[in-house]
Amino acid sequence: MTTDTYHYERIAKAIEFISENITAQPTLEEIAEKVNLSPFHFQRIFTEWAGVSPKKFLQFLTADYLKAKIKSTATLIEAAEIAGLSSQSRVYDLFTGIEAVTPQEFKSGGKGLLISYAYHQTPFGECFLAVTERGICGMAFTDEQTKIEDLEIFKKKWFFATIQENTSITYPYIERIFMPHLSSLDKLHLLVQGTNFQLKVWEALLTIPQGSLTTYQQIAESIGKDKAVRAVGTAVGNNPIAYLIPCHRVIRKEGKLGEYHWGSIRKKAIVGWEACRNDEF
Repeated sequence: MTTDTYHYERIAKAIEFISENITAQPTLEEIAEKVNLSPFHFQRIFTEWAGVSPKKFLQFLTADYLKAKIKSTATLIEAAEIAGLSSQSRVYDLFTGIEAVTPQEFKSGGKGLLISYAYHQTPFGECFLAVTERGICGMAFTDEQTKIEDLEIFKKKWFFATIQENTSITYPYIERIFMPHLSSLDKLHLLVQGTNFQLKVWEALLTIPQGSLTTYQQIAESIGKDKAVRAVGTAVGNNPIAYLIPCHRVIRKEGKLGEYHWGSIRKKAIVGWEACRNDEF
């Protein structure tokens, strides 16, 4: 187990414990004991990870805060325009666009493509990353129990592509995603398989700035499909590129985070971590 994995596992366990006992307001000592660390050690690694104390981190996950973030901008277009004026916007820092494979490529399962993949540590646990010369085509958070099955599912989706493990090719992408200050400013590209409807939903997700949140209804309205909220939810759930297509920024209108393909605790971790970087408290 790497140090990064060790830290995230304990941070996730702490977030879960605090969330389940929010009305009791657990002390630092109680939280640290729950994750088998001294109060000093726990406070240090949590603050290094989040940038704030565990108590302040929790404020970013309350229903009142989440509802306020939804209401802070009326539409996704407005949120994107505001972010375009902000140096903190990751949408404009990272992307020039998202490309769908051609219908023929979709039918042939990526025939002729060379896909390199590997597993890497991130602030939110281990992730699977797959890239082609045309861009990132897969990203998913994983663990030892699911990684073999997840890889087989990915291979079936790109069944005619040449798929090989190659950390040297994928690691520079990880640097650009999670350590942009240490890497080049080249734009990242995404290559996805999906229907026209799914592509519209995923493109809408890319307009949600870091630190902002939206609802399934707002996504539906932004793509001109006001009554297709359930279909939007399905498309969000089928997002093939975790974190970069930020489906974690879509929550329920009542201020609840809701479920997440890669775990509800991980969603809390990501939403809180991003909120800390847009700290308005």
